Amino acid sequence: MKAAFTTTDGVRVGEVPEPIPGKGQVLVAPLSAGICGSDLHMVDALAGLGDAAPRIVMGHEFCAEILEAGPGTSGRFAPGTRVVSVPHILGPSGPVDLGLSPESPGGFAQRSVMQESLLLRVPDDLADDHAALTEPFAVAVHAVRAARPEPGDVALVVGCGPIGLAVIAALKADGHGPVVAADFSPARRALAERLGADIVLDPAESSPYERWAELEVVEQPPSPLLEEGILAGNVVAFECVGAPGLIQQIIDGVPRHSRIVVVGVGIAPDTITPVSAILKEVSLAFVFAYRQQEFAHALEMLASGRVDAQAFVTGSVGLDGVADAFADLRTPDEHVKVIVRPR
Repeated sequence: MKAAFTTTDGVRVGEVPEPIPGKGQVLVAPLSAGICGSDLHMVDALAGLGDAAPRIVMGHEFCAEILEAGPGTSGRFAPGTRVVSVPHILGPSGPVDLGLSPESPGGFAQRSVMQESLLLRVPDDLADDHAALTEPFAVAVHAVRAARPEPGDVALVVGCGPIGLAVIAALKADGHGPVVAADFSPARRALAERLGADIVLDPAESSPYERWAELEVVEQPPSPLLEEGILAGNVVAFECVGAPGLIQQIIDGVPRHSRIVVVGVGIAPDTITPVSAILKEVSLAFVFAYRQQEFAHALEMLASGRVDAQAFVTGSVGLDGVADAFADLRTPDEHVKVIVRPR
């Protein structure tokens, strides 16, 4: 079958072996699959391995159509049913990451295999491209739940790339806010405003940390003077960039007792000054992926129309256009989410 896969010098399109469903699995035809920032990082990392690099058919953000059921399945999804799934299957030796492992081809292919027990049916009125956003939106849903926002809490989102924008959308869809968004890119700031951010700032011109009084944020006293029953401040902050130094900047900038959630994937080593966080008693949480119920909530959120899903889809390509799309995505202002349509 035809697929886009990693090579020692980037991404190539060619023929790969047909996937065969194992016990409890189904054969599917991917309809739409989003290109994730982690796909770009993986291509770069594998290129540095030379001939030792495995060949991986990427695509872990997808909407697919059932082709046929494999052995040991219930048959509850008829051929032609559109589905999404957390990107995992159960291999002979345990869970395998779909689209992130050489053992299991992802959505950048004409066919793939999914675990029947993890499938969710896509509502009829949700477009393929928008259903493929379920996975990245689930990341945002998980981040928001980790922050534990209370009614009236101010939410600061630092970085308005795909995940930062999804966090903004998830916050607003669930009624949280006001939401303050900060990004250097004019295009991304415009999208943040489109998705409902209440205040959108260019950090080069205005610091988000100077707006607390305007937003009626109450600066709580240090812990020894804190009244009984007050467990946290009224600011939650989301680091959605992954750049070294940014976690410390947020620690320094938020009020005492704030909650900080690190969503941006920082690959380079970073440092913080713990005493800064200790004296403010800020809570610092690092989040990864999502729970299955959060994935289901993300699908429901998209299907309900509470999110402007089309704001995220800024381009689409067939399999032959995947390599060019990867190159385009290295220019941050060019796109938010490019969708691969294998058919």
